[in-house]
Amino acid sequence: MFARGAVVSLYQPQWGQVRNMATLKDITRRLKSIKNIQKITKSMKMVSAAKYARAERELKPARIYGTGALALYEKAEIKAPEDKKKHLLIGVSSDRGLCGAIHTSIAKTLKNEITNLSNAGKEVMVVGVGDKIRGLLQRTHGNYFLLTFKEVGRRPPSFGDASVIASELLNSGYEFDEGSVIYNRFRSVISYKTDEKPIFSLETVAGSESLSIYDDIDADVLRNYQEFTLANILYYSLKESTTSEQSARMTAMDNASKNASEMIDKLTLTFNRTRQAVITKELIEIISGAAALD
Repeated sequence: MFARGAVVSLYQPQWGQVRNMATLKDITRRLKSIKNIQKITKSMKMVSAAKYARAERELKPARIYGTGALALYEKAEIKAPEDKKKHLLIGVSSDRGLCGAIHTSIAKTLKNEITNLSNAGKEVMVVGVGDKIRGLLQRTHGNYFLLTFKEVGRRPPSFGDASVIASELLNSGYEFDEGSVIYNRFRSVISYKTDEKPIFSLETVAGSESLSIYDDIDADVLRNYQEFTLANILYYSLKESTTSEQSARMTAMDNASKNASEMIDKLTLTFNRTRQAVITKELIEIISGAAALD
């Protein structure tokens, strides 16, 4: 009996030591993993900062396109008649994530607009610019999609990209009466606002009563102007969304790096305390064994 009890007492410290060593290994592994993640987030922050500086620099001249494109709508007070039922929604996002709620805000606004317009008895179709908006709405509102565009956000948007989207929309065969372009408007480095700009079909613009204040406008000229206006609004929306996305990603990566630093500090403290406890326990065992031999 005594021999068996002695065997058990000899192995108990070894089990405790193995358990503590495993804990130290786990903490070391987590520390290494978090430090690697912090390196990635810091690198992404630097890349986003460079892209944000370029996007903000290109945004100022692009805003002229947006304000100029809407000048005719505002001066002529163009509005779609109440009996018109077809409404088009264009949601502008991108293909990339890790930028906070930049995409979910667009998806939330689109869902609210679809619900309100559908309850008003209007036919609603959605054009998704960017793969993220399609992924957020595909399960619940997939039947509303008319067109989707990918490969958005990988490079700075150009007027050629906006022209391609406008051309595909006009050649889709869907004749809408009015619509809205929903995008994120850049306000500051840490702030953006989900906004929308109106768009109208050629028939709606041509049938407006207030258009008579201008001189006689040829039908071809009005058609060309309408297509150019649609491309201008899309280009302006893409520039605003890109700047908002880069600033949001830069802020998100900065917050992630700070959170990683806090986790590293806590894990380092836990590691030091655990290691000290293991060393203290081993010293107690050595002293107790030496005392027992005496």
